[in-house]
Amino acid sequence: MTLSCKQLTLGYGARAVISDLSLALEPGRITTLIGPNGCGKSTLLRGLAGLLKPQRGEALLDGRALAGWPRKRLARRLAFLSQGGLPPEGLTVREMVRHGRFPHLALFQGEGAADRAAVDWALKATDMAGLAGRLLTELSGGERQRAWIAMALAQQADILLLDEPTSYLDLRHQLEVLQLLQELNVSHGLTLLMSLHDLNQAMRFSHHTVVLDGGRVAASGAPAEIIDAGLLRRVFQVEATLIARGDHQPPICHPEAAVRAPAAARQAG
Repeated sequence: MTLSCKQLTLGYGARAVISDLSLALEPGRITTLIGPNGCGKSTLLRGLAGLLKPQRGEALLDGRALAGWPRKRLARRLAFLSQGGLPPEGLTVREMVRHGRFPHLALFQGEGAADRAAVDWALKATDMAGLAGRLLTELSGGERQRAWIAMALAQQADILLLDEPTSYLDLRHQLEVLQLLQELNVSHGLTLLMSLHDLNQAMRFSHHTVVLDGGRVAASGAPAEIIDAGLLRRVFQVEATLIARGDHQPPICHPEAAVRAPAAARQAG
């Protein structure tokens, strides 16, 4: 199964945010979108999830335009987790995770054995089974994020799209979430596309990285091969040193200074 886009242009009203972008996810791999604020990461994810109608071009699943997929069938293949979701009042973890089964239920059909098994699996996979009866509002940030991921997993989709899954989390909880996603990729073969701000985390947890700049692809490939000082200066406007590590580990990005934009660019902005 392949999620891709061809010459995709996305935007809001007359303003284009993503312009003529083509991309194909590698099945069974982790791909990460990185880039400065406003480069179009969230917009691209919404377009690839079928939540934003293309202005031009198309987003495709298995070669078929997303607009041509019935919504429930698409949700069985593709799960999307937006950033910074607020926990619904009065819901327990299990109740929220159960919402992930919606694409599999017929009209007026109640939860069946297969649905309960899927919810149990999602809770176990995210290490949330012990908190299944807790209210979402009682959880820590990291626990809540794992509950959201469990709900997406309960869809049993093959592709998982995540917009900033580590937003608002402290360092420990960021690592917990990213390690969980990595484990799910390895153990269940999930294809993952996520956006991240932290370059070191993107390099560590990704097989493939797509660098966006101004709504276009500035670079694409294995993170250790494409992320260098020149790209960081050009796209992120920072001077940085990449510290090499052994044992086939990705380098560490050490930012040193912001690059001061030329006066003409500052006036134009």
